[in-house]
Amino acid sequence: MFDMEKPQIISHMEKSVNYTLYDCKWIPRSAKFVTIGSHPRGTGALHVYEISHRDLIQLKVYETPTSLKCGTFAASSLQSRHLATGDFKGQLYVWDLENGKPVYQCDAHPEIINAIDGVGGMGVGEGAPELVTGSRDGAVKVWDVRQRDAPVACMEPEDGEDRRDCWTVAFGDAYNSEERCVCAGYDNGDVKMFDLRNMSVKWETNIKNGVCSVEFDRKDISMNKLVASSLEGKFRVFDVRTHNSKTGFASLEEKAHKSTVWLVKHLPQNRDIFMTTGGSGSLSLWKYDYPVKRVKVEDGVKTGVAGSLQYLQNATLSTQPVCGMDWSPDKLGLAVCVAFDQALRVIIVTKLNRI
Repeated sequence: MFDMEKPQIISHMEKSVNYTLYDCKWIPRSAKFVTIGSHPRGTGALHVYEISHRDLIQLKVYETPTSLKCGTFAASSLQSRHLATGDFKGQLYVWDLENGKPVYQCDAHPEIINAIDGVGGMGVGEGAPELVTGSRDGAVKVWDVRQRDAPVACMEPEDGEDRRDCWTVAFGDAYNSEERCVCAGYDNGDVKMFDLRNMSVKWETNIKNGVCSVEFDRKDISMNKLVASSLEGKFRVFDVRTHNSKTGFASLEEKAHKSTVWLVKHLPQNRDIFMTTGGSGSLSLWKYDYPVKRVKVEDGVKTGVAGSLQYLQNATLSTQPVCGMDWSPDKLGLAVCVAFDQALRVIIVTKLNRI
């Protein structure tokens, strides 16, 4: 039986498609979203949908030359709402969704772009609008699309070092026009945080298995929390407000799903609530509770103190992994997700304003 006091995860709308789905994103300030994927013939699928009353209407259907893997609006202005995508050939595109034409393109990597994120657009974060891409070639690159062809920063292994597959990237710490960092997760469990101001590795750790997703709770504040999920069904929450030179950041680990935790997505309206998506087709909702004191002092050295987690709700929507999910930035509790069963689902999470 449902616990009526708890949030509920409800599948509101569902639609099957004839291509592989990899990602989905809400178009800001609208009831529209895009889905991103790959046709069997190796071309990309970029579709635009709108929620109208109780109907899901397909507005645009675009086919790109190469399969698309990931996308973001986060470096675009609210006026243009251009979508940036990474594809299977390592190409970075920025699309005008009104006509399906690219306004920017470059050969960003020699291999597939696994992940993309943005900052400085949509009124979120200070400083220049930038994109970050992570690729199978092991490189993490930062792009300002106003500067053609070359990245403004490139973090990659030195000659002779192992090139680990980069699976996930995320911007953070963009609370003023000078500060900005990128976190990246790799197939061997490495999590690395790059300081873009000093072009150095600010911090690194290993969570013992492939890192499928990393996300800061918010990009436009001084670093607060970071969540990293892994292949083995676990995720780790790091309190990144206080760093100890010996022990690093305080953290706690949680077993979230019976299989891979594909994604972590924080609720835009409440940074302490987040959703994880699983390889078994499930969604799990969590809330982070802070400790009474976030910092302790031992021998004159400050160390962070990890909080605790509340497990709020779970729902199984698919028989296949939920590989893409995005909260609506405008409507509390509204989200869209896509899975490898070739179905997209609009979901509603209730009672979030009561937590």
